[in-house]
Amino acid sequence: MSESLLTPVFLFRFEAPCYRFDGGWSRGGVDLSEDYRLPAFRELEGKPSYADVRAAWSAAGFWFRVQVREKTQLAWCRKNRIEDSEGLQIWIDVRDTQGVHRAGRYAHRYVFLPFGDGARLEDPCCSMLPINRARENPTFVEPSQFHVHSEKRPDGYLLHAHIPAATMTGFDPAQFPRVGFNYAIMDREHGWQTFGVGPEFPITEDPSLWGSLELRNERP
Repeated sequence: MSESLLTPVFLFRFEAPCYRFDGGWSRGGVDLSEDYRLPAFRELEGKPSYADVRAAWSAAGFWFRVQVREKTQLAWCRKNRIEDSEGLQIWIDVRDTQGVHRAGRYAHRYVFLPFGDGARLEDPCCSMLPINRARENPTFVEPSQFHVHSEKRPDGYLLHAHIPAATMTGFDPAQFPRVGFNYAIMDREHGWQTFGVGPEFPITEDPSLWGSLELRNERP
């Protein structure tokens, strides 16, 4: 492996607390305070973060709030090219199967875009996608089962997302209070911001490169 790939982030498997959220979804999305912010491990490589990523959980599923800043252009998003678009991708393995290089039926991949739908491409959209090389896939769920809301900002956008518990095969936080987790903010101006290692590694398909969230049954 070349020296350029031996980054500090690659040497560790990261874990972060994910606190319980007692609220619900509204027309304006979900209100997660700064206490729900996820750490930005990319800073170990001296890479500043351009997105504020917050996450929470409850028996109703997972909740996310992402604010992307420092943009000079409107995010490029297309519903019909969802994997090539700017936005948020999330990987969740509800069994946190560490050390396995191919995803199983409990590993899920979701995409949430701040724009790209509607007649003027100004509406948010989302989808559940298969994981490449997976040994087995979870039950597929239609996009209408998720919640997504976005707002344009002068220097970027604000994105809210909710992944309901019923859309995750095997989700059982009482029995499995730790989940495998990764996120990636795709941005054409700034590159990828991820939970751990970046796209120089096969993070989109290899669960052993993801981190973990500890589902704490308490508010922050």
